[in-house]
Amino acid sequence: MRGGAQAHLMRCSDSAYYVVKFQNNPQHTRVLANEVLGTTLAGRLGLPTLPFAVIEVGPDIIRLTDDLVMQVGLSRIPCRAGLQFGSRYPGDPAETTVFDFLPDETLAELENQEDFLGMLVFDKWTCNTNGRQAVFFREPGRSQYQATMIDQGFCFNAGEWNFPDAPLRGLYSRQRVYRSVSAMSSFDRWITRLEKQICTDDLDAAAKQIPPEWYGFDMDALYALLERLERRRPQVRAQLEQARDSSRQPFPNWR
Repeated sequence: MRGGAQAHLMRCSDSAYYVVKFQNNPQHTRVLANEVLGTTLAGRLGLPTLPFAVIEVGPDIIRLTDDLVMQVGLSRIPCRAGLQFGSRYPGDPAETTVFDFLPDETLAELENQEDFLGMLVFDKWTCNTNGRQAVFFREPGRSQYQATMIDQGFCFNAGEWNFPDAPLRGLYSRQRVYRSVSAMSSFDRWITRLEKQICTDDLDAAAKQIPPEWYGFDMDALYALLERLERRRPQVRAQLEQARDSSRQPFPNWR
């Protein structure tokens, strides 16, 4: 698959397909932990993400599959066996076409375009240092495309587990999805969920899903991250205002 983590599309024992990120990906082992935390918490906010699973990939399939490698410079390093992060592919790849880009006219008719506003609230909260990533597909019998938010690996600044906030971080590259924003109230639905519906127990429950090897068995670092995340919730409004006032002006109808 494309992307810096060099994920692989794999069919697993439940007969579903998963985009699998390996522990020894070139970005950082912690991006697997970030995927679990980010996907779980975004789902708690009611945002469209894909189901995930912890995938066990044994040494034999790696040894027998030439493509299960990480390309680092000129070197080909075999993927590390063990527990990996898998994001379920939306259907059978032979039957479901998934796009990472739509023309403007199709994007304007997206079934759930306002979810990009909620995802920006999430990305500001978690300090996603990458641009927002999304894929688009149509369910059988539906005429409109819908967006699903993918790739939470760079939340919490990838492997650094800190929060270097900046006005443009977390924004989707296509400003058209933010045309409905006219005031802070445009984000109220998701800010209210963040402030009222996510509690310390939700953070703990999300953390317990992470295999300890994905964060180097460093429980102190994990819970220090969760404590900072808990304290950041009231800061999101100010961060949205900073994005509004940036030179890019991502919200053309919010003056």
